[in-house]
Amino acid sequence: MKVLKSRPALRWLVPAAAAVVVIGGGAAAGTIVANADPALPERSAAQLLVDVQNAKVDGLSGTIVQTADLGLPALPGITGGSGASPDLMKLVAGSNTARVWYAGEDKVRLAVLGALGETDVIRNGSDVWVWRSSGGSATHYRIPAGKGEHEQQKPALGVPTTPKEAADAALAAIDPTTAVSTTGAAKVAGRDAYELVLAPKDTASLVGQVRLAIDAEKHIPLGVDVYAKGANAPAVRIAFQQVSFAVPDAEQFTFNPPPGTKVETPSESELRDKQKQAAEELQREAGKAEAEAPEGTKVVGKGWASVFVAKLPTGDQEAGAGLKQLTTVAGALPQVNGTWGSGRLLQSALFSALLTDDGRILVGAVAPEKLYEAAAQK
Repeated sequence: MKVLKSRPALRWLVPAAAAVVVIGGGAAAGTIVANADPALPERSAAQLLVDVQNAKVDGLSGTIVQTADLGLPALPGITGGSGASPDLMKLVAGSNTARVWYAGEDKVRLAVLGALGETDVIRNGSDVWVWRSSGGSATHYRIPAGKGEHEQQKPALGVPTTPKEAADAALAAIDPTTAVSTTGAAKVAGRDAYELVLAPKDTASLVGQVRLAIDAEKHIPLGVDVYAKGANAPAVRIAFQQVSFAVPDAEQFTFNPPPGTKVETPSESELRDKQKQAAEELQREAGKAEAEAPEGTKVVGKGWASVFVAKLPTGDQEAGAGLKQLTTVAGALPQVNGTWGSGRLLQSALFSALLTDDGRILVGAVAPEKLYEAAAQK
């Protein structure tokens, strides 16, 4: 929704409501065998954390498959109905496939295979291409000399698309509310791996545990599973289905636009302007998000059991369009009420969301009762 673009604080609603998507994704059933025993030497959780932080490979290529089954009801424009997006439906209840090639920080290619076509992001030295087959369009960027070498790389599509990105997101969440341990060795894409387990200490969280499969030799994450409390199968998974640590051929990073492709090539000044705008936006969100947040925005609770609360904006055209879409979705949800008021409830295996009739939205990886408690704190 466009309303999220103009209200930085409201962007928290998306990762909070889809926390499992941000942390995980999936591999085809059977690629992770939790009880396999490749007779690996014992390693503690602390040792595995150090291994991941120090991991470095010269190259790799492979196929990554994401699966999710959040148990969501049919929602207009999301998981059901004529207006539903096929790619979004697969993100919350289905699978997605991507290919990845890596030969160093300046030679990377990611190809995401969607329901309506393929999207490729390719970096080859100072050249960066973004190609979308569905629209027959490509954008060619030139990275100015001295830029990009030491900048932290972000997920190309805004959400984790590789096990490493998903694992980084999970590891970043480690704090005193998280128990860290290990479990039996695993097999992922035919390779021996250790399992690092992150679990909420607060029993109020719907998340049971997050399991990271760490390659026994290369020490990089091969897969991430997110389990709901009490579940025997992951609700969300992202993992390599096939992986090779041979350095890919240089031709994998050479892109030649197919005939008829509309190519956009921003000038260096346009690229600098875009980088400046992106930097300014990040700065605003980091330093001024709280000041720009709508009145009533807050976080109730701590850690895995925290609940994000926001009062939806009103009064401008852009917000009105977004709220209309949200209202359409909410109309398909069951109505609930209590001493806190009344509203509509969305439940899944890993999170709950409450849209109140007085214009608030509450999201958390908790049972509805926790949302109701937070809603009562007006």
